[in-house]
Amino acid sequence: MAENTIAPSAARSSAVMAAGTLLSRVLGLVRTALLAVAIGNAGLVTDIFSSANVLPNFIYLLLAGGVFNAVLVPQIIKASKRPDRGREYISSIMTLSLVGLAAITLVVTLAAPWILPLVTFLNESQLPLATTFAYWLFPQIFFYGAYAVIGQTLNANGRFGAYMWAPVVNNVVAIAGLIVFIMLIGRQETNNFSPENWTSSATLVLAGSTTLGIVLQAAVLLIPLRKLGLGLRPNFRVRGIGLRQTGKVAKWTIITMLVGNGAYLIYTKVATIATNARPDYAAMNPPEVIAGHTNLETASMFYMIPHSVITLSLATVLFNQMSHAFTEGNLTQVRSTISSGLRSIGVATIFCSAVLVVLAGPISMWFSGGSTASAVVQGQVLVLLSISAPFLSATFLMNRAFYADEDGKTPMIMQIILSVFGILLAVGAALLPPNRIVFGLAVAYSLGNIAGVLISHVFLTRKLGNYGAARIFDVHVRMTLAALGCAVLGAAALGLLGGYSAGGFAWQSLTGSLVALVVCGSLMAVSYYFMLRALKVRELDAFLAPILAKVRR
Repeated sequence: MAENTIAPSAARSSAVMAAGTLLSRVLGLVRTALLAVAIGNAGLVTDIFSSANVLPNFIYLLLAGGVFNAVLVPQIIKASKRPDRGREYISSIMTLSLVGLAAITLVVTLAAPWILPLVTFLNESQLPLATTFAYWLFPQIFFYGAYAVIGQTLNANGRFGAYMWAPVVNNVVAIAGLIVFIMLIGRQETNNFSPENWTSSATLVLAGSTTLGIVLQAAVLLIPLRKLGLGLRPNFRVRGIGLRQTGKVAKWTIITMLVGNGAYLIYTKVATIATNARPDYAAMNPPEVIAGHTNLETASMFYMIPHSVITLSLATVLFNQMSHAFTEGNLTQVRSTISSGLRSIGVATIFCSAVLVVLAGPISMWFSGGSTASAVVQGQVLVLLSISAPFLSATFLMNRAFYADEDGKTPMIMQIILSVFGILLAVGAALLPPNRIVFGLAVAYSLGNIAGVLISHVFLTRKLGNYGAARIFDVHVRMTLAALGCAVLGAAALGLLGGYSAGGFAWQSLTGSLVALVVCGSLMAVSYYFMLRALKVRELDAFLAPILAKVRR
């Protein structure tokens, strides 16, 4: 296969998006740390809020997310070539989508008391608070959808930045809400929140600010949408504008999302077994802090950071390139795009995986609400998830190739295979003692990510032939060797700082954990760079080029 690199325009666009996503993720970390201070990281109220808060995004993805995120871009690109720049098509898509989302949101919100017992193992004393949270949080479904359909319209027109920068607004609002909560309501350390002493004012501030952030995240995209100058207007027309082809692709995507998110729902429900058992373990002598749903969600947020900042930003641009290439029948360009994309994202995701594994303990100290015991549990979950972070990103980019060709059936078949495998693993985790269930689920996630790459490779080879898998594998082996080398150095430095002793410096305070993160992280970054150079990984230059160009300017 010919030598290729990411195009400069793609690199610049992905760098802009990555910057927005990175800032959003940093603010997200601040938000998570403040949430741990406000209501704790290993408490019952924390898990009840977490269980209710993940459901709006889950329900949106289950019912409509796949259509908005994978199907619309190729269709809008096609429509944009029409004389009206796709105005008629986009107006209809947006009108029908928002009306449908409004109806779904209303029904789901009213049905919250019946939905929660189906998707969680919360008991009768915990469900009333979860239902109250749901009434405040479920309206987010509409605004998640509005954010997606407007954002994909912008992406299809080459306006990538706003879609990735809008979540910054969401996190700023949520952080402000948590600060108000801590000032007016109090914090977990002094209040020891429980369903019995939780107040309606606490719900208003916590859940209300969370939903307000999602509302504004969608609303800010109206500004760049207006600047497109498409003249969009409400349009309920269905026939004659190309919706039939959208429907053909969408039906497979809907099934895919139902299957995939159905499996996720089972994982979430199994995790609430541990949530339900928290009070029993807390009453032991001595009390035991166990991993619950919040710990799984927090660890997921961390291991998703390299995927969100690097992979999503680059894949959004490459998805457009593959869509154009498929439209022109240029399969060579499709193969080249996949190969260069997989090699480039590996530079970052493999290193980040090593950092998260080695420094899971000091990282978790900042998100445990001041509890060392909670940090230990959180760190263990993070290690088990982070091992598979590069596989998650690789699978995502490989699957974009199918959607770029308007092929929704193949991803559906792959998702069914992976979901059956994942559900079997989740059932196995459910059979573990409650204090080991979340660890079992983390292992299941990682095994599923690894299986995802293997299955995607089989189907992608059938579709495209040789897309350079041997070269991709060779480069990833060298990057993994470099990551293992820097991990050894980082682990040794962490040991010198007391990272493996309960009374060690790294565990004594937030300052100690910060010192450990800075020292060990810097050592790992420098050693990884030089090891990549020694192993002649040329993808390092392709990855660093747009970043260095920004710095020079």
